[in-house]
Amino acid sequence: MAKSWATLGVDLHLEPTGPGVRRGLTDALREAVRGGRLAPGTRLPSSRVLAADLGVARNTVAEAYADLVAEGWLTARQGSGTSVADRAVVPPTGTARAPRERHRPAYDLRPGTPDLASFPRAEWLKAARRALTAAPNEALGYGDPRGRVELRTALAGYLARARGVRTDPGHVLVVAGFAHGLQVLGKVLRARGVHTVAVESYGLDEHEKQLTAAGLRTVPLPFDRLGTDPDGLNDAGAVLLTPAHQFPMGVPLHRDRRAAVVDWARRTGGLVLEDDYDGEFRYDRQPVGALQGLDPDHVVHLGTASKSLAPALRLGWAVLPPGLAEQAARAKGGIDTCGVLDQLTLAEFLTSGAYDRHVRSARLRYRRRRDALVTALAEHAPEAHVTGIAAGLHAVVSLPPGTEQSVLQAAAWQGLALYGLSYFRHESARTAVLDALVVGYGTPPDHAWAGALNALCRVLP
Repeated sequence: MAKSWATLGVDLHLEPTGPGVRRGLTDALREAVRGGRLAPGTRLPSSRVLAADLGVARNTVAEAYADLVAEGWLTARQGSGTSVADRAVVPPTGTARAPRERHRPAYDLRPGTPDLASFPRAEWLKAARRALTAAPNEALGYGDPRGRVELRTALAGYLARARGVRTDPGHVLVVAGFAHGLQVLGKVLRARGVHTVAVESYGLDEHEKQLTAAGLRTVPLPFDRLGTDPDGLNDAGAVLLTPAHQFPMGVPLHRDRRAAVVDWARRTGGLVLEDDYDGEFRYDRQPVGALQGLDPDHVVHLGTASKSLAPALRLGWAVLPPGLAEQAARAKGGIDTCGVLDQLTLAEFLTSGAYDRHVRSARLRYRRRRDALVTALAEHAPEAHVTGIAAGLHAVVSLPPGTEQSVLQAAAWQGLALYGLSYFRHESARTAVLDALVVGYGTPPDHAWAGALNALCRVLP
Protein backbone atom coordinates (compact mmCIF):
# COMPACT_ATOMS: atom_id res chain seq x y z
CA MET A 1 0.00 0.00 0.00
CA ALA A 2 1.30 3.50 -0.87
CA LYS A 3 2.37 5.63 2.04
CA SER A 4 -0.15 8.32 2.92
CA TRP A 5 2.47 11.08 2.92
CA ALA A 6 3.06 10.48 -0.77
CA THR A 7 -0.32 12.10 -1.60
CA LEU A 8 0.24 15.27 0.43
CA GLY A 9 1.65 18.64 -0.62
CA VAL A 10 1.75 20.48 -3.95
CA ASP A 11 3.56 19.56 -7.14
CA LEU A 12 6.79 21.52 -7.52
CA HIS A 13 9.00 21.43 -10.59
CA LEU A 14 12.70 21.94 -9.71
CA GLU A 15 15.90 21.18 -11.60
CA PRO A 16 18.76 21.26 -9.05
CA THR A 17 22.12 22.02 -10.68
CA GLY A 18 25.58 22.67 -9.32
CA PRO A 19 28.46 20.91 -7.64
CA GLY A 20 26.39 19.50 -4.77
CA VAL A 21 22.81 18.28 -4.32
CA ARG A 22 22.09 20.57 -1.36
CA ARG A 23 23.53 23.65 -3.05
CA GLY A 24 21.81 22.83 -6.34
CA LEU A 25 18.45 22.44 -4.57
CA THR A 26 18.93 25.66 -2.61
CA ASP A 27 19.81 27.61 -5.74
CA ALA A 28 16.83 26.17 -7.66
CA LEU A 29 14.39 27.09 -4.89
CA ARG A 30 15.86 30.57 -4.52
CA GLU A 31 15.61 31.21 -8.25
CA ALA A 32 12.00 29.96 -8.31
CA VAL A 33 11.09 32.50 -5.62
CA ARG A 34 13.17 35.33 -7.10
CA GLY A 35 11.77 34.79 -10.60
CA GLY A 36 8.17 34.76 -9.37
CA ARG A 37 7.37 31.11 -10.15
CA LEU A 38 6.67 30.66 -6.44
CA ALA A 39 4.44 33.52 -5.32
CA PRO A 40 4.56 34.94 -1.77
CA GLY A 41 2.51 32.79 0.56
CA THR A 42 2.84 29.61 -1.50
CA ARG A 43 3.05 26.63 0.82
CA LEU A 44 5.87 24.29 -0.15
CA PRO A 45 5.80 20.48 0.06
CA SER A 46 7.05 18.98 3.30
CA SER A 47 10.69 17.96 3.33
CA ARG A 48 9.64 14.30 3.25
CA VAL A 49 7.37 14.73 0.21
CA LEU A 50 9.85 16.85 -1.77
CA ALA A 51 12.69 14.43 -0.95
CA ALA A 52 10.58 11.54 -2.26
CA ASP A 53 9.69 13.48 -5.43
CA LEU A 54 13.33 14.42 -6.16
CA GLY A 55 14.88 11.15 -5.00
CA VAL A 56 17.18 12.80 -2.47
CA ALA A 57 17.67 12.47 1.27
CA ARG A 58 15.13 14.18 3.49
CA ASN A 59 17.92 15.94 5.44
CA THR A 60 19.11 17.53 2.19
CA VAL A 61 15.72 19.16 1.64
CA ALA A 62 15.42 20.18 5.29
CA GLU A 63 18.84 21.85 5.19
CA ALA A 64 18.02 23.67 1.94
CA TYR A 65 14.78 24.94 3.50
CA ALA A 66 16.70 26.09 6.59
CA ASP A 67 19.24 27.98 4.48
CA LEU A 68 16.49 29.85 2.63
CA VAL A 69 14.61 30.61 5.84
CA ALA A 70 17.80 32.16 7.20
CA GLU A 71 18.18 34.23 4.02
CA GLY A 72 14.57 35.44 4.25
CA TRP A 73 13.25 33.74 1.14
CA LEU A 74 11.10 31.26 3.09
CA THR A 75 9.28 31.19 6.42
CA ALA A 76 8.73 28.20 8.67
CA ARG A 77 6.29 27.89 11.57
CA GLN A 78 5.58 24.93 13.80
CA GLY A 79 2.45 23.20 12.55
CA SER A 80 2.15 25.43 9.46
CA GLY A 81 4.94 24.02 7.31
CA THR A 82 7.25 26.02 5.07
CA SER A 83 6.00 28.86 2.84
CA VAL A 84 7.42 31.50 0.54
CA ALA A 85 8.06 34.69 2.49
CA ASP A 86 5.81 37.68 1.92
CA ARG A 87 8.25 40.09 0.31
CA ALA A 88 8.51 42.21 -2.79
CA VAL A 89 10.08 40.25 -5.64
CA VAL A 90 12.04 42.28 -8.17
CA PRO A 91 11.86 40.61 -11.59
CA PRO A 92 15.16 40.01 -13.32
CA THR A 93 16.37 42.61 -15.79
CA GLY A 94 14.99 42.06 -19.28
CA THR A 95 11.77 40.38 -18.14
CA ALA A 96 8.95 41.56 -20.37
CA ARG A 97 6.27 43.53 -18.57
CA ALA A 98 2.68 42.40 -18.78
CA PRO A 99 0.77 44.44 -21.37
CA ARG A 100 -1.33 47.21 -19.90
CA GLU A 101 -5.05 46.53 -19.90
CA ARG A 102 -6.87 48.48 -22.58
CA HIS A 103 -9.03 51.30 -21.30
CA ARG A 104 -12.57 50.05 -20.81
CA PRO A 105 -15.38 52.36 -21.90
CA ALA A 106 -17.73 53.79 -19.29
CA TYR A 107 -20.68 52.54 -21.34
CA ASP A 108 -20.68 49.90 -24.08
CA LEU A 109 -23.41 50.31 -26.69
CA ARG A 110 -21.82 48.11 -29.33
CA PRO A 111 -24.21 45.45 -30.64
CA GLY A 112 -23.62 41.73 -30.37
CA THR A 113 -23.57 40.97 -26.64
CA PRO A 114 -26.48 40.47 -24.21
CA ASP A 115 -26.65 41.70 -20.63
CA LEU A 116 -24.19 39.27 -19.05
CA ALA A 117 -25.25 40.30 -15.55
CA SER A 118 -28.64 38.72 -16.24
CA PHE A 119 -27.26 35.26 -17.00
CA PRO A 120 -29.49 32.81 -15.05
CA ARG A 121 -26.73 31.45 -12.80
CA ALA A 122 -28.96 29.75 -10.24
CA GLU A 123 -31.18 28.05 -12.84
CA TRP A 124 -28.17 27.07 -14.93
CA LEU A 125 -26.49 25.52 -11.90
CA LYS A 126 -29.63 23.51 -11.11
CA ALA A 127 -29.81 22.29 -14.69
CA ALA A 128 -26.11 21.39 -14.64
CA ARG A 129 -26.56 19.30 -11.50
CA ARG A 130 -29.55 17.46 -12.92
CA ALA A 131 -27.80 16.89 -16.24
CA LEU A 132 -24.58 15.63 -14.68
CA THR A 133 -26.45 13.31 -12.32
CA ALA A 134 -28.40 11.76 -15.18
CA ALA A 135 -25.51 11.62 -17.67
CA PRO A 136 -24.33 8.13 -18.64
CA ASN A 137 -20.66 7.35 -18.14
CA GLU A 138 -20.04 7.24 -21.89
CA ALA A 139 -21.01 10.91 -22.11
CA LEU A 140 -17.61 11.74 -20.59
CA GLY A 141 -15.75 10.14 -23.49
CA TYR A 142 -14.63 11.75 -26.76
CA GLY A 143 -18.16 11.73 -28.14
CA ASP A 144 -20.02 12.00 -31.41
CA PRO A 145 -18.70 14.84 -33.61
CA ARG A 146 -22.31 15.85 -34.24
CA GLY A 147 -22.73 16.66 -30.53
CA ARG A 148 -24.60 15.00 -27.69
CA VAL A 149 -27.85 13.38 -28.79
CA GLU A 150 -29.63 14.88 -25.77
CA LEU A 151 -28.91 18.41 -26.98
CA ARG A 152 -29.61 17.66 -30.63
CA THR A 153 -32.97 16.17 -29.65
CA ALA A 154 -33.85 19.13 -27.43
CA LEU A 155 -32.83 21.61 -30.14
CA ALA A 156 -34.87 19.86 -32.82
CA GLY A 157 -37.96 20.10 -30.63
CA TYR A 158 -37.37 23.69 -29.54
CA LEU A 159 -36.56 25.02 -33.01
CA ALA A 160 -39.63 23.34 -34.49
CA ARG A 161 -41.85 24.87 -31.81
CA ALA A 162 -40.32 28.35 -31.56
CA ARG A 163 -38.86 29.02 -35.02
CA GLY A 164 -40.78 26.76 -37.41
CA VAL A 165 -37.70 24.70 -38.31
CA ARG A 166 -38.34 21.28 -39.85
CA THR A 167 -35.71 18.74 -38.83
CA ASP A 168 -34.79 15.79 -36.64
CA PRO A 169 -31.84 15.17 -34.27
CA GLY A 170 -29.87 13.38 -36.97
CA HIS A 171 -29.60 16.58 -39.02
CA VAL A 172 -28.55 18.89 -36.17
CA LEU A 173 -24.85 19.63 -35.73
CA VAL A 174 -23.64 21.18 -32.46
CA VAL A 175 -20.89 23.76 -33.04
CA ALA A 176 -18.87 26.14 -30.87
CA GLY A 177 -20.72 29.27 -31.91
CA PHE A 178 -21.73 30.80 -35.24
CA ALA A 179 -18.18 31.47 -36.44
CA HIS A 180 -17.28 27.82 -35.91
CA GLY A 181 -20.39 26.73 -37.78
CA LEU A 182 -19.46 29.00 -40.67
CA GLN A 183 -15.94 27.60 -40.65
CA VAL A 184 -17.31 24.07 -40.95
CA LEU A 185 -19.71 25.07 -43.73
CA GLY A 186 -16.88 26.82 -45.59
CA LYS A 187 -15.13 23.45 -45.86
CA VAL A 188 -18.35 21.83 -47.02
CA LEU A 189 -18.94 24.46 -49.68
CA ARG A 190 -15.40 24.11 -51.02
CA ALA A 191 -15.82 20.35 -51.18
CA ARG A 192 -19.01 20.90 -53.21
CA GLY A 193 -17.08 23.01 -55.72
CA VAL A 194 -18.49 26.36 -54.60
CA HIS A 195 -16.20 29.35 -55.27
CA THR A 196 -18.43 32.37 -54.58
CA VAL A 197 -20.76 33.15 -51.67
CA ALA A 198 -23.15 36.09 -51.86
CA VAL A 199 -23.42 38.13 -48.66
CA GLU A 200 -25.44 41.13 -47.53
CA SER A 201 -24.17 44.67 -48.14
CA TYR A 202 -24.15 45.23 -44.39
CA GLY A 203 -22.95 42.60 -41.98
CA LEU A 204 -20.05 41.43 -39.80
CA ASP A 205 -16.68 41.33 -41.50
CA GLU A 206 -15.71 38.44 -39.20
CA HIS A 207 -18.14 36.28 -41.13
CA GLU A 208 -16.68 37.33 -44.46
CA LYS A 209 -13.21 36.52 -43.12
CA GLN A 210 -14.33 33.00 -42.19
CA LEU A 211 -15.56 32.42 -45.73
CA THR A 212 -12.45 33.96 -47.27
CA ALA A 213 -10.23 31.78 -45.08
CA ALA A 214 -12.01 28.76 -46.54
CA GLY A 215 -10.96 29.88 -50.03
CA LEU A 216 -14.32 31.41 -50.96
CA ARG A 217 -14.96 34.77 -52.60
CA THR A 218 -17.70 37.00 -51.19
CA VAL A 219 -19.83 39.36 -53.26
CA PRO A 220 -22.35 41.79 -51.70
CA LEU A 221 -26.00 41.89 -52.72
CA PRO A 222 -27.92 45.16 -53.08
CA PHE A 223 -30.05 46.39 -50.17
CA ASP A 224 -33.19 48.55 -50.09
CA ARG A 225 -36.29 49.07 -47.94
CA LEU A 226 -37.46 45.51 -48.64
CA GLY A 227 -34.19 44.06 -47.38
CA THR A 228 -31.52 42.26 -49.35
CA ASP A 229 -32.22 41.98 -53.08
CA PRO A 230 -31.55 38.43 -54.34
CA ASP A 231 -31.40 39.39 -58.02
CA GLY A 232 -27.59 39.15 -58.02
CA LEU A 233 -27.48 35.53 -56.88
CA ASN A 234 -27.08 33.85 -60.26
CA ASP A 235 -23.27 33.55 -60.16
CA ALA A 236 -23.06 32.43 -56.52
CA GLY A 237 -23.07 28.89 -55.18
CA ALA A 238 -24.36 29.91 -51.77
CA VAL A 239 -25.72 32.95 -49.94
CA LEU A 240 -25.40 34.07 -46.32
CA LEU A 241 -28.47 35.94 -45.05
CA THR A 242 -30.05 37.26 -41.84
CA PRO A 243 -33.64 37.03 -43.15
CA ALA A 244 -35.63 37.33 -39.91
CA HIS A 245 -33.86 40.51 -38.76
CA GLN A 246 -31.18 41.87 -41.09
CA PHE A 247 -28.00 42.74 -39.24
CA PRO A 248 -27.50 45.57 -38.67
CA MET A 249 -30.26 47.36 -40.63
CA GLY A 250 -32.94 45.59 -38.61
CA VAL A 251 -35.55 44.88 -41.31
CA PRO A 252 -36.99 41.45 -42.11
CA LEU A 253 -36.57 40.08 -45.60
CA HIS A 254 -39.74 40.77 -47.59
CA ARG A 255 -41.90 37.71 -48.20
CA ASP A 256 -41.51 37.98 -51.99
CA ARG A 257 -37.73 37.98 -51.62
CA ARG A 258 -37.84 35.06 -49.19
CA ALA A 259 -39.66 33.12 -51.87
CA ALA A 260 -37.19 34.30 -54.54
CA VAL A 261 -34.20 33.10 -52.50
CA VAL A 262 -35.75 29.66 -52.05
CA ASP A 263 -36.65 29.47 -55.74
CA TRP A 264 -33.05 30.32 -56.64
CA ALA A 265 -31.74 27.55 -54.39
CA ARG A 266 -34.10 24.98 -55.88
CA ARG A 267 -33.36 26.04 -59.45
CA THR A 268 -29.57 26.14 -59.15
CA GLY A 269 -28.89 23.68 -56.32
CA GLY A 270 -27.38 26.53 -54.32
CA LEU A 271 -27.26 26.60 -50.55
CA VAL A 272 -28.80 29.26 -48.30
CA LEU A 273 -27.02 29.88 -44.98
CA GLU A 274 -29.60 31.38 -42.62
CA ASP A 275 -28.13 33.29 -39.67
CA ASP A 276 -30.89 33.39 -37.04
CA TYR A 277 -28.72 35.33 -34.61
CA ASP A 278 -31.49 36.84 -32.41
CA GLY A 279 -34.57 34.84 -33.37
CA GLU A 280 -36.00 34.84 -29.84
CA PHE A 281 -36.36 38.60 -29.44
CA ARG A 282 -39.48 39.97 -31.13
CA TYR A 283 -41.44 42.87 -29.63
CA ASP A 284 -44.01 44.62 -31.83
CA ARG A 285 -44.99 41.98 -34.35
CA GLN A 286 -45.40 38.27 -34.79
CA PRO A 287 -42.06 36.45 -35.08
CA VAL A 288 -40.82 35.90 -38.61
CA GLY A 289 -40.47 32.15 -39.04
CA ALA A 290 -37.22 30.55 -40.09
CA LEU A 291 -36.49 30.52 -43.81
CA GLN A 292 -35.48 26.88 -43.37
CA GLY A 293 -39.15 25.97 -42.91
CA LEU A 294 -39.79 26.84 -46.56
CA ASP A 295 -37.17 24.44 -47.92
CA PRO A 296 -35.25 22.18 -45.51
CA ASP A 297 -33.39 20.63 -48.46
CA HIS A 298 -31.60 23.84 -49.47
CA VAL A 299 -31.41 25.99 -46.33
CA VAL A 300 -28.96 25.60 -43.44
CA HIS A 301 -30.39 27.14 -40.27
CA LEU A 302 -27.70 28.52 -37.93
CA GLY A 303 -28.27 29.74 -34.38
CA THR A 304 -26.43 30.15 -31.09
CA ALA A 305 -26.96 30.66 -27.38
CA SER A 306 -24.70 33.74 -27.50
CA LYS A 307 -27.51 36.33 -27.54
CA SER A 308 -30.08 34.47 -25.45
CA LEU A 309 -27.66 33.28 -22.74
CA ALA A 310 -23.96 34.18 -23.06
CA PRO A 311 -21.21 34.02 -25.70
CA ALA A 312 -18.84 32.28 -23.27
CA LEU A 313 -20.89 29.07 -23.49
CA ARG A 314 -19.55 28.63 -27.05
CA LEU A 315 -22.63 26.67 -28.07
CA GLY A 316 -24.34 26.94 -31.42
CA TRP A 317 -26.12 24.70 -33.89
CA ALA A 318 -26.51 24.09 -37.58
CA VAL A 319 -29.65 22.43 -38.92
CA LEU A 320 -28.51 20.77 -42.12
CA PRO A 321 -30.20 19.45 -45.25
CA PRO A 322 -30.27 15.62 -45.32
CA GLY A 323 -27.52 15.41 -47.92
CA LEU A 324 -25.09 17.53 -45.92
CA ALA A 325 -25.37 16.19 -42.37
CA GLU A 326 -22.66 13.52 -42.60
CA GLN A 327 -20.36 15.70 -44.70
CA ALA A 328 -20.58 18.55 -42.18
CA ALA A 329 -19.91 16.19 -39.28
CA ARG A 330 -16.75 15.00 -41.02
CA ALA A 331 -15.69 18.59 -41.72
CA LYS A 332 -16.12 19.42 -38.05
CA GLY A 333 -13.67 16.69 -37.04
CA GLY A 334 -13.49 13.17 -35.69
CA ILE A 335 -14.49 13.98 -32.09
CA ASP A 336 -16.88 16.35 -30.37
CA THR A 337 -14.98 19.59 -29.78
CA CYS A 338 -17.76 21.32 -27.84
CA GLY A 339 -17.97 21.08 -24.05
CA VAL A 340 -20.08 18.03 -23.26
CA LEU A 341 -21.17 19.17 -19.80
CA ASP A 342 -22.45 22.48 -21.17
CA GLN A 343 -24.23 20.59 -23.95
CA LEU A 344 -25.99 18.39 -21.43
CA THR A 345 -26.85 21.41 -19.30
CA LEU A 346 -28.35 23.31 -22.25
CA ALA A 347 -30.38 20.23 -23.18
CA GLU A 348 -31.77 20.10 -19.65
CA PHE A 349 -32.34 23.86 -19.70
CA LEU A 350 -34.39 23.53 -22.88
CA THR A 351 -36.45 20.49 -21.94
CA SER A 352 -37.25 21.70 -18.41
CA GLY A 353 -38.75 24.97 -19.66
CA ALA A 354 -36.07 27.10 -17.95
CA TYR A 355 -34.86 28.40 -21.32
CA ASP A 356 -38.32 29.66 -22.30
CA ARG A 357 -38.77 31.34 -18.93
CA HIS A 358 -35.40 33.06 -19.24
CA VAL A 359 -36.07 34.24 -22.80
CA ARG A 360 -39.49 35.65 -21.87
CA SER A 361 -37.96 37.54 -18.94
CA ALA A 362 -35.11 38.85 -21.10
CA ARG A 363 -37.56 39.88 -23.82
CA LEU A 364 -39.49 42.09 -21.38
CA ARG A 365 -36.29 43.64 -20.01
CA TYR A 366 -34.86 44.43 -23.45
CA ARG A 367 -38.19 45.83 -24.63
CA ARG A 368 -38.20 48.28 -21.70
CA ARG A 369 -34.69 49.38 -22.64
CA ARG A 370 -35.66 49.82 -26.28
CA ASP A 371 -38.69 51.91 -25.29
CA ALA A 372 -36.51 54.08 -23.04
CA LEU A 373 -34.06 54.55 -25.94
CA VAL A 374 -36.81 55.66 -28.33
CA THR A 375 -38.29 58.04 -25.74
CA ALA A 376 -34.92 59.59 -24.90
CA LEU A 377 -34.05 60.16 -28.55
CA ALA A 378 -37.45 61.72 -29.24
CA GLU A 379 -36.86 64.22 -26.42
CA HIS A 380 -33.19 65.06 -26.98
CA ALA A 381 -32.63 64.42 -30.70
CA PRO A 382 -36.01 64.70 -32.44
CA GLU A 383 -34.36 64.84 -35.88
CA ALA A 384 -32.86 61.38 -35.41
CA HIS A 385 -34.85 58.62 -37.08
CA VAL A 386 -34.78 55.27 -35.27
CA THR A 387 -35.30 52.04 -37.24
CA GLY A 388 -34.92 48.30 -36.76
CA ILE A 389 -36.60 48.35 -33.35
CA ALA A 390 -39.31 45.73 -33.83
CA ALA A 391 -36.90 42.97 -32.84
CA GLY A 392 -33.38 42.20 -31.72
CA LEU A 393 -30.95 43.90 -29.34
CA HIS A 394 -29.99 47.01 -31.30
CA ALA A 395 -31.42 49.99 -33.13
CA VAL A 396 -30.19 52.09 -36.06
CA VAL A 397 -30.16 55.85 -35.37
CA SER A 398 -29.87 58.03 -38.46
CA LEU A 399 -27.49 61.01 -38.49
CA PRO A 400 -27.18 64.10 -40.70
CA PRO A 401 -25.02 63.38 -43.76
CA GLY A 402 -21.31 63.58 -43.08
CA THR A 403 -21.56 63.55 -39.27
CA GLU A 404 -20.99 59.89 -38.40
CA GLN A 405 -17.27 60.12 -37.71
CA SER A 406 -17.53 63.31 -35.64
CA VAL A 407 -20.27 61.74 -33.50
CA LEU A 408 -18.15 58.65 -32.94
CA GLN A 409 -15.23 60.84 -31.89
CA ALA A 410 -17.46 62.71 -29.44
CA ALA A 411 -18.70 59.37 -28.10
CA ALA A 412 -15.14 58.26 -27.46
CA TRP A 413 -14.53 61.44 -25.42
CA GLN A 414 -17.61 60.58 -23.36
CA GLY A 415 -16.32 57.05 -22.69
CA LEU A 416 -19.07 55.64 -24.87
CA ALA A 417 -18.30 52.63 -27.09
CA LEU A 418 -20.31 52.87 -30.32
CA TYR A 419 -20.20 51.62 -33.88
CA GLY A 420 -21.21 53.62 -36.90
CA LEU A 421 -23.15 51.98 -39.71
CA SER A 422 -20.12 52.30 -42.01
CA TYR A 423 -18.28 49.78 -39.79
CA PHE A 424 -20.60 47.03 -41.09
CA ARG A 425 -20.62 48.02 -44.78
CA HIS A 426 -19.04 45.57 -47.22
CA GLU A 427 -16.09 47.22 -48.96
CA SER A 428 -17.52 46.31 -52.38
CA ALA A 429 -21.14 47.24 -51.63
CA ARG A 430 -22.89 49.48 -54.15
CA THR A 431 -25.57 50.48 -51.67
CA ALA A 432 -25.72 54.22 -50.94
CA VAL A 433 -23.58 55.30 -48.00
CA LEU A 434 -25.71 56.21 -44.98
CA ASP A 435 -24.62 58.03 -41.83
CA ALA A 436 -26.03 56.32 -38.75
CA LEU A 437 -25.22 54.75 -35.39
CA VAL A 438 -25.86 51.11 -34.56
CA VAL A 439 -26.86 51.28 -30.90
CA GLY A 440 -26.84 48.03 -28.96
CA TYR A 441 -29.07 48.12 -25.89
CA GLY A 442 -28.34 44.61 -24.65
CA THR A 443 -24.87 44.96 -23.14
CA PRO A 444 -25.19 47.50 -20.30
CA PRO A 445 -26.57 46.10 -17.04
CA ASP A 446 -29.88 47.53 -15.84
CA HIS A 447 -28.30 49.89 -13.32
CA ALA A 448 -26.13 51.50 -16.01
CA TRP A 449 -28.77 51.92 -18.70
CA ALA A 450 -29.92 55.42 -17.69
CA GLY A 451 -26.33 56.68 -17.65
CA ALA A 452 -25.65 55.13 -21.05
CA LEU A 453 -28.72 56.87 -22.51
CA ASN A 454 -27.64 60.23 -21.11
CA ALA A 455 -24.16 59.81 -22.59
CA LEU A 456 -25.65 58.88 -25.96
CA CYS A 457 -27.94 61.92 -26.04
CA ARG A 458 -25.02 64.24 -25.24
CA VAL A 459 -23.09 63.19 -28.38
CA LEU A 460 -25.95 63.36 -30.89
CA PRO A 461 -26.22 66.46 -33.13
